[in-house]
Amino acid sequence: MNIINALTAAESPNPHGISARELLTTEHAQAVMVTLQPGEALKLHVTPVAVFFYVLEGEGIVEIGGEQQPVGRDTLIESLARIPHRLLNQ
Repeated sequence: MNIINALTAAESPNPHGISARELLTTEHAQAVMVTLQPGEALKLHVTPVAVFFYVLEGEGIVEIGGEQQPVGRDTLIESLARIPHRLLNQ
């Protein structure tokens, strides 16, 4: 059994320059908790696998495939593989 406290997990360096805590990495899955301060954003990027974002609190903008939509607390956003995506905190 592996139990991880997300709030005390070490931050991982990343190309986005934001707070990212790698919570789980296995051969088949990865979970990363990303914290975006006001004005911060993930850079537009592409991943080889589908990803999802779950917004715990606050409001922001998600951009997937050139389409932007506002998102807020308790929202799950799916982004398919090989589609440019990013998340922005307002």
